[in-house]
Amino acid sequence: MRAIALPAMNPAIFQFPSSRAQALKRLADFAPGAGRDYAARRNYDLGPGDRSNVSGLSGAVRHRLVLEEELVRTAIATHGLRAAEKFVQEVCWRTYWKGWLEMRPAVWARYRRERDDALADLDTVPSLRRRYEAAIGGRTGIACFDAWAGELIDHGYLHNHARMWFASIWIYTLNLPWTLGADHFLRHLIDGDAASNTLSWRWVGGLHTRGKTYLARADNIAAFTGGRFDIDAGQLAASAPALCETGEEPACQPLQTAGRPDPSAPTLLLLHEEDLHQQSWPVDGLDVRGIASLDALGWRSPMPIGEQAQAFTRHAIADAAERAGAQHACPVTAIAASGSLAGTAAGCGASQIVTMRAMTGPLKDRLDAEREALAAAGIGLVELRHDWDVQFHPHARRGFFKLKEAIPGVLTALGIN
Repeated sequence: MRAIALPAMNPAIFQFPSSRAQALKRLADFAPGAGRDYAARRNYDLGPGDRSNVSGLSGAVRHRLVLEEELVRTAIATHGLRAAEKFVQEVCWRTYWKGWLEMRPAVWARYRRERDDALADLDTVPSLRRRYEAAIGGRTGIACFDAWAGELIDHGYLHNHARMWFASIWIYTLNLPWTLGADHFLRHLIDGDAASNTLSWRWVGGLHTRGKTYLARADNIAAFTGGRFDIDAGQLAASAPALCETGEEPACQPLQTAGRPDPSAPTLLLLHEEDLHQQSWPVDGLDVRGIASLDALGWRSPMPIGEQAQAFTRHAIADAAERAGAQHACPVTAIAASGSLAGTAAGCGASQIVTMRAMTGPLKDRLDAEREALAAAGIGLVELRHDWDVQFHPHARRGFFKLKEAIPGVLTALGIN
């Protein structure tokens, strides 16, 4: 198989920025390549030693060490919207997934139930356990899949194209439950979030866009890995029949509006892994008595969280806590997974907790578990929203194409283009 020739670009050893300062530097360094070079090269998986064709900022954006608006503004300022179009669209894909799931929380609840059932089956179906362990351990005999399985564990990252191939092989060649694959990704990816991860796996399996599936092909893998993997086509499934799901797709629910903090109430600011840029929160004028950071890693899965995902997330939270503490001259309290929000707020004399909206997923599950105790203690939980989400999420009711059409107008409304 002759691989497609790659457009020339100097390779660079890739590092994942897990602080805001590192992420801003990475953005500045990558900005010259965020235009037509990115459009030409973004789909190539060059391997873990060379990520020069992608920004490497997905982990930072997933935790909002840097904001989507900052990436898009930088790309457009450097190249103009037309040349930076593909980069802008890729940033907006994560926004689309989040908005879509936010309006359909029942899809997340269903995933959790089916995942838990599949995990239980591992204990009762020995053949499933053997196939699952071979897959996550990189012992399937399919060279590309096994390499990606090891890369995921070692680096906490896979190229987006590799994620699609991996999911397709998992579902159609290895005949494993998609929810187990989605769980494995969510536990190990440094940029894994509930919406992007769950809905991408559903899309590969023909559940997100009903009947539309993704089939991993040997020639496509060879071409877009620069010839690194030239596998026998007979090792892969020849077809990708859509998975079945009973019942109709849940109807859209209204998007939650932003809460309004009481400026006279003693306030605890709550940092969490979904939004670590507290400096952009509209909290000027609040009576800030303390800051807390919440560890919700364990809520991603009943299974252990990968070392890379843990280390990245906790370093990012620590970076945000240091910045927020310096800004408000307040101590920062770390709340463990089993810690009490109400107790932390009461400890600093706060009657309201102000945070950024936790969207549908594990963090929201964590906060929802405490709402009754907060209400009983008379402590309000006020969830803010970024203008980026407020403007884009209403366009995520259907497929990505509708949101893509809206990008120029939304960017204008946000004052970006």
